Amino acid sequence: MQNPTTKSELQLSVLDLVMVNTNGSPAQSMRNSLDLAQHVEKWGYERYWLTEHHNIMSVASTATSILIGFIAGGTTKIRVGSGGIMLPNHSPLIIAEQFGTLESLYPGRIDLGLGRAPGTDRSTALALRRGKLEETEDDFPNSVKELIRYFGSEEVNKTVRANPGEGLDIPIWLLGSSMFSAQLAGDWGLPFAFASHFAPAYLESAVNIYRERFQPSANLKQPYVMAAVNVCAAYTDKEANRLFTSLQQMALGMIRRNHSLLQPPVDDMDKIWNPLEKYTVNERLKYSFVGEPNTLKRGLVSFLNGIHVNELMVVSHIYEHEARLCSFEILSTL
Repeated sequence: MQNPTTKSELQLSVLDLVMVNTNGSPAQSMRNSLDLAQHVEKWGYERYWLTEHHNIMSVASTATSILIGFIAGGTTKIRVGSGGIMLPNHSPLIIAEQFGTLESLYPGRIDLGLGRAPGTDRSTALALRRGKLEETEDDFPNSVKELIRYFGSEEVNKTVRANPGEGLDIPIWLLGSSMFSAQLAGDWGLPFAFASHFAPAYLESAVNIYRERFQPSANLKQPYVMAAVNVCAAYTDKEANRLFTSLQQMALGMIRRNHSLLQPPVDDMDKIWNPLEKYTVNERLKYSFVGEPNTLKRGLVSFLNGIHVNELMVVSHIYEHEARLCSFEILSTL
């Protein structure tokens, strides 16, 4: 694969929602995630991130920090982190302590990706935040600044200290699906990750504004962009497209506000959705690369030649665990 970088410079990583299938359970999904992490580590992937979502039956990554420890404890070198922690749901001190603990246990391997969305519906957000949803545009940047201060060691006379956490070098990423975090990450000299796997509309604009506004910092001298994309690989286009229908059904459920468990693949989506729903799902999943190795490579090369990113974070909602492993292995060989 080629883009403004070379293949050797382009990193591949994994974003995992720990999806629960109709024939599975949260416990089985977590064990599958560890198995996937162990495999992609051998295949040369850079990092393995877990998401924070709540009150969605198909997603078992609610206790994100605990799962990061589980994955890091079962691997040896791959970076493990959050994609991301939804910071408005938490006290910055708690996150500093949790990730300080993770970094202390697995030094040099922990990433902290931060988002400002709730990762859930309004009622669940109210429960998470103890009934406090009022926030201004400044609240997220101020919370990030507070979190960064807890990791810093320059303030000798701190009243409140994060222990463990203080003085540890934990990379902080800003995540987003719009322009807000792109601008903030550029202004502060932080790495930036865009959620183009489900919100593709502003990817190009967000990447451009991040690079234009980037200010070198103690954390990062050059801009660094990661884009999340959906990948479904198999040894034939027909099989890859069949496997991809599990994600299409998931996206359709989101449109219909029906968050069911991950469904098995089907042979014909036209029997399930109407034309408007098909159009909407295809727009939402615009940055999805599906097919056998050559088909996949052509699609990814075209994408990387149009969008200047340093890293691809791959999402693969494939129903059967063995098929998901196969998809990630195929991608690693391109």
